[in-house]
Amino acid sequence: RSLPLAMANMASSLGRTPGARPPSGASSSRFSGRSGVSFQRLTVAPSSHPVVPGNADSRIVVRSSPADVPEPALSPVEKLRQENELLRRTIEEAEAAQALLEEIEQENGVEEETATPAAATQQPTPAAGDVDMMDTASTVGTSPASMSDVSSAPGTYTPSGSKFLTSIDFDGVAAYTTKGEDEMSAYIGKLGPLGKENFRLEERTNRSWMPQLPPVPGGLKEVPGVMPEVTGDGTACFQWDGSLEQCREHFQHRYGVYGGLRHHIDVHEGGMDKFTRSYEYYGLHRGENEGKKGLWYREWAPGAQALALVGEFNQWEPSPEHWAVRDEFGLWQLFIPDGADGSPAVKHKTKVKCRIVGSDGATVDRIPAWIRWATQEWNEIQFNGVYYDPPETSAEPGVLEEGKKYVFKYPRPPRPRALRIYECHVGMSSMEPKINSYKEFAAEVIPLIVDLGYNTVQIMAIQEHAYYGSFGYHVTNFFAPSSRFGTPDDLKYLIDQAHRYGLTVLMDIVHSHASENAQDGLNYFDGTDSCYFHEGSRGRHWMWGSRCFDYGNYEVLRFLMSNSRYWVDEFKFDGYRFDGVTSMMYHHHGLSTTFSGAYNEYFGFHTDVDAVVYLMLCNDMLHSLFPSVVTVGEDVSGMPAFCRPVSEGGTGFDYRLNMAIADKWIEFMEERTDDSWGMGEITHTLTNRRWMEECVSYAESHDQALVGDKTLAFWLMDSDMYDYMAHPDFGPSSPRVERGIAIHKMIRLLTMTLGGESYLTFMGNEFGHPEWIDFPRDDFVDPGTGKFVPGNGGSLEKCRRRFDLPDADYLKYQWLRGFDRAMCHLDKAFGFMSAPHTYVSRKDEMDKLVVAERGDLVFVFNFHHTNSYSDYRVGCLNTGGYKVVLSSDQSCFGGYSNVSKEADVEFFATDHPHDDRPASMQVYAPARTCVVYAPSERVDPLASDPEGLGVKDLGPYFAV
Repeated sequence: RSLPLAMANMASSLGRTPGARPPSGASSSRFSGRSGVSFQRLTVAPSSHPVVPGNADSRIVVRSSPADVPEPALSPVEKLRQENELLRRTIEEAEAAQALLEEIEQENGVEEETATPAAATQQPTPAAGDVDMMDTASTVGTSPASMSDVSSAPGTYTPSGSKFLTSIDFDGVAAYTTKGEDEMSAYIGKLGPLGKENFRLEERTNRSWMPQLPPVPGGLKEVPGVMPEVTGDGTACFQWDGSLEQCREHFQHRYGVYGGLRHHIDVHEGGMDKFTRSYEYYGLHRGENEGKKGLWYREWAPGAQALALVGEFNQWEPSPEHWAVRDEFGLWQLFIPDGADGSPAVKHKTKVKCRIVGSDGATVDRIPAWIRWATQEWNEIQFNGVYYDPPETSAEPGVLEEGKKYVFKYPRPPRPRALRIYECHVGMSSMEPKINSYKEFAAEVIPLIVDLGYNTVQIMAIQEHAYYGSFGYHVTNFFAPSSRFGTPDDLKYLIDQAHRYGLTVLMDIVHSHASENAQDGLNYFDGTDSCYFHEGSRGRHWMWGSRCFDYGNYEVLRFLMSNSRYWVDEFKFDGYRFDGVTSMMYHHHGLSTTFSGAYNEYFGFHTDVDAVVYLMLCNDMLHSLFPSVVTVGEDVSGMPAFCRPVSEGGTGFDYRLNMAIADKWIEFMEERTDDSWGMGEITHTLTNRRWMEECVSYAESHDQALVGDKTLAFWLMDSDMYDYMAHPDFGPSSPRVERGIAIHKMIRLLTMTLGGESYLTFMGNEFGHPEWIDFPRDDFVDPGTGKFVPGNGGSLEKCRRRFDLPDADYLKYQWLRGFDRAMCHLDKAFGFMSAPHTYVSRKDEMDKLVVAERGDLVFVFNFHHTNSYSDYRVGCLNTGGYKVVLSSDQSCFGGYSNVSKEADVEFFATDHPHDDRPASMQVYAPARTCVVYAPSERVDPLASDPEGLGVKDLGPYFAV
C-alpha cells in the first residue's frame, strides 16, 4: 500500500497535484525498466534554457511543448486513491493547526470557546508531537459558519464575542482565533507568518553545531606520552596485503634501520622525548653559567672554522667573548652574561646573526638555524634573525598582550572521526588587497570556518619563507613563524581561538626540501655545500630549484624531528600535512616517473630508505608523545603501508592525500564533453585506494587555485563568471553558468561521498571564488622550465579572498557556499565519511547515474545533461521509509525545487532486490542534480539551519 502513496507524494513534490498536467517543457513515457518494474522517465527542461533534443534511446521521449501533452488519463481507482490521500492530509493539517491555536490561547490565558458537538466529535485534539511533525496547516477544525458573532471581514472586531478573523494565511485559508487585535499583532510580530518553519524556531536557533570548548583552569599544560618499545620485524602490515610478502627483505631492512636509530637515541640522547626537545638547547636561550645569568647560543656548523654571534647588541661587530667554542661533533656554543645591572645583553626583539668563517677562509653572516623569528625591513631585501623572548608572561590565559608571552586558555579538541579540512593561507585571507595578520585571521576567518561546518583548519606558509610568492614552500627559517603576519605569540593566539571553537589545527609543514637562499636560509650555512643537505646534484631538486635534506645525517634528523615536535609542543598545532612526501621517498622525486602499482617501484633501489625511516621516526614520535596528533602525507605514488602504524612496519601516516581525484575532474572538464563522462571511470578514481589505509579526498586544493591553473568553477564557467553570476532577480544568466553551478555542487558532494575518509577544500573554492591566486611578483625565470615568466608589478589585487561575494544576495555565489555548508553539516550529523558501510550499486554509463550508499544514507547523482528520471529504481541496504535530507535542486542552492526536503515526501524501500542490493525504492532524479536520502525518522523537513539541510535535531551520530 505504501508504494502508491509514495508516488502520489512525489507527484506533489514535483510542483503538481495528482492528475495535473506535467510541468512546462516536460514529456514522459512509461516503459519497463531493467528490473521488470514499470516506471516513468521524465525529461525536464527549465524554462530559461533552450530546448535540447533528448537522448536517441527509444525509451526516452523527446521533449514536446506543453500544448502537445495530453491530460493524463486516470483510472477510477487511481482518482479515488489520490482523493483519499488529499483528504487525509487535509484532516491532519487541520488538526495540527487547531492544536497550535489552542496552544497559543493557553499561553495567553484565553479561554477556549466551546465548539459545536459535531465539530468537537470530528476534530480530536492531536498529541503535542503531532504539531511538531505537521506538514502545512491548511485550516482550523471549526468551520467559520459554526462560530457565532464572527466578523466577515479579516482584521476587524465583532462587537459581541471579541473574536478576530486574522489575516494570517494557512495555505490560503483564514484562521479564526479568540485573540484581540493587539494580542494577535504582538504574536505575529514575534514569530512572523505562521508557517511550518516557525513552529520550533527557538529550538533551532539554540541548537549548536559547533559547541565551544571550556577553558582550562590556570592555562593549558600538557604532559607528553611515552614512546613504545620497538617490537617485531616490520612485516605485521602484511596481514592487510599478502602481496607485500615479495618485499619482505626491504621491509625488514628499513625497520631494522628504524630500530637501530631508536636504540641509539635511547642510549646516547636520553630517549626520544629529550632528543626531540633539542629546540630547548640549540639556538638562543636564557640560562646560567658558573652562577651567572645570561644567554646561551648553540649552533651545529661542522664545516666552519670559527663562529660568532653578532647583532644590534654589539653593533654587528663581535667582541672576543662573542666567539663560540667548537666541540668534536661540530657543535659551537657561547655564553653572553647579563649586564652588571641585571639587564640582558641581547634584548627581546633585537636583530641577530651568526658570523661564520668557512673552510675556505671566507666570512659570511647567516641567520641562526634555530632562530624563532626573522623579519624583513621595508627597505631591505634580506631577512634578519630576531631574538624573540618576551621578558614577561601574561597574567591571564587567553589574553594577548604586547611584549608578554601568551598563555593558552583552551584545550586541544578531541581528534575528529573524520577531517573536514579548510585549507587556508593567513596572508591572503583578507578581502582587501593586503597581507592579513594572525589576529585578523582569528577574528574574521575562524568564525567563518566554524559556520561552514569544517572541523579542521590547515594553515599554509607558517614557516618563514623569504619569497612570499612561493606559497610558503621555499622555507628559509624552519622554527620561525612568518613575520609577515605577526609575532609568534599572535600565532599562538590564533591557534587558541581555533581550539576554543573546537577546530583541529594542522600545519602545512615542509621537510621535503629547503630554499636555496644562503644569506637568510640554510644553504651553504657553514660554508660547505653539504651541512644539512646532500652534496652535488643529489642535494638539488632540479624541478623546484631548492635543496634536498640528507635524512641519513644524525644532526639533520635532530633538526627536523625537533622541528616536528616544536610546532606541536610550543604552538599547540594538532598535526601536520607533510608536503612533498613523494619527492622525499624516491631518489627520482616521483618526477618523469609513472607508478603502475608494481611493488618493485616502491621498494627497491629507487627508494630513499633514509627518508622513509625519517618519516617513520617522526610519525612514531608524534603519535606516541601526542596521541591526538593527526598526520597527513602528500604522496602521489600510492606507496603501500604508507598509512599503517610504524609498529606494523608502515610509514605511520594517518591519511594520504588522494591527489588523483582533482586531476581526474580536470581531465574530464578539459578534454571531454558531458555525454562522454564515464561514471565507472569516476567511481573507480574515487574509490581506488588501499584497503585499511585512509585518504583525504579533494576536488580542488590550492594547486588548482594558483595562476596558471584553474579552479573547478573556472573550468566549468570560465569567462561567463564575469557577466552572468548575478542572481536571477538582478541580472541575466547563461547556460554555461547554470551548468557550472549544478556540476560544481555534484562534483564536491560526490568527492566527499566516495573519495576517502576525510575531505579538504581550499578557502574560497567552496563558493567558486572567481579569478586565480597571483602573489605579488616581479619578472623571473622558472627554474624548472627555464621559461621567462612576466610579473604583476608586485600587486596584491589577486592575492586575497573575496568572502563578501557569497554574502551578496544579488550574486549566485551564495548558492555554492550554502550547498557546501549543508554537505559539511550532513557529515556532522550522520558521519558518513567515516562510516564502515560503503557500496556503489550503480554507475550507469547511458543514464549517467551513480548510486551509492555510505552509512545510513543513499546518494543519487544524475550527471545527464538533459534527462531527468522519475520512478527510477535505486538499490539500498535496508527496507523502510526514506526522505530527502539534502538536494542540490533546492532553490536555496540555485536549483528548481523539483526535489526538495520541504516536500516531505516519503519513499518506501521494499525487499525488492535491485543492483545486487537486498532492497530498493523508486525516486525522482532530475538532470544534473544530486540527492541524499536518509531514514525517515532521521529527517526533519522543517529544519532550516543550515538552510536546505533536513537533519532532525543534530542527527543520529553528531560529532564536531
